[in-house]
Amino acid sequence: MSGYGAGSAGVLGTIGGTPLVELTRLLPGSGFRVHAKLEAANPGGSIKDRSAYAMLTDAVRTGAVIPGRSVVVESSSGNLGIGLAQVCRILELRFICVVDPRTNPQNIAIMRAYGAEVHTVTDRDPATGEYLPTRRRRVRELLATLPDAYCPNQYGNTRNAWAHRGTMREIVEALDGELDFLLCTVSSAGTLRGCAEYAREHGLGVRIIAVDAESSAIFHTPVGNRLIPGHGAAVRPELFRPGLADEVVHVNDLDCVVGCRRLAVREAILAGGSSGAVVSALHRLRERIPAGANCALILPDRGERYLDTIYDDDWVAAQFGDVTELWKDDAMEVARC
Repeated sequence: MSGYGAGSAGVLGTIGGTPLVELTRLLPGSGFRVHAKLEAANPGGSIKDRSAYAMLTDAVRTGAVIPGRSVVVESSSGNLGIGLAQVCRILELRFICVVDPRTNPQNIAIMRAYGAEVHTVTDRDPATGEYLPTRRRRVRELLATLPDAYCPNQYGNTRNAWAHRGTMREIVEALDGELDFLLCTVSSAGTLRGCAEYAREHGLGVRIIAVDAESSAIFHTPVGNRLIPGHGAAVRPELFRPGLADEVVHVNDLDCVVGCRRLAVREAILAGGSSGAVVSALHRLRERIPAGANCALILPDRGERYLDTIYDDDWVAAQFGDVTELWKDDAMEVARC
């Protein structure tokens, strides 16, 4: 087993070592190769399992968390919450996850199935109009009132970034070092920072493309609101460092939907909203990628958690109108193959 969870007993030993598959139908005739890192294969269903495992096992090692006594409190839009809930169940830790109304009900149900307690904030931050600052304030309130409480703080915990050195290493090893472009979404900046630091420390000539939401404050002044969670942030995370990305591509909610639908129609991969963001970013860059290049996309989670939004025709029509023509041609082209 190649994941850094290897050696751990039980389900935690299956974290990492996710498949890297070549996508031969996504951009036919492009002249370059595209590979997808399927992070949905982690036991909790997303890339955030890596972060949850790395942050909590380190906290236990250092004594910041004591199994059977400590309370873990964190803010999450869903995937990290699920990863933490799973790890906390194994480590016998009480877990409280602070979410907001945009959090997928299925994600909340999964966290509760693992025994997590879920607190939902309903007020937006007056300054930003976003929920994230309110969620983080609620976390601080819980830390101040609960004995033996600990916050992993995915936005500032360097173990979050460390976890994704493993993600990058797995991609590079699978491609025998032949990697020219890496595309990944940004939220806590853990994936971006971990992959970028690994690449630069090992002298890799890969061009790293960060994919962010138009409504995110990480790289620029936010534009509009965000319907689909999973990437972007209302405030720049502490883990962020200038220069981590060689280029930034901003996408909107419709881009996420179209990217997800294209991925499902062309490659039979049902992935989440941030995966759609990466696919749309690659589609936008396709004319600039040279023939013979090797590209890797990190697909952070699975699509079953988006069946009532991204993959629901009525929801899509209510939000964006009739946009099926944006991926209808994809289905027709695949049918002709």
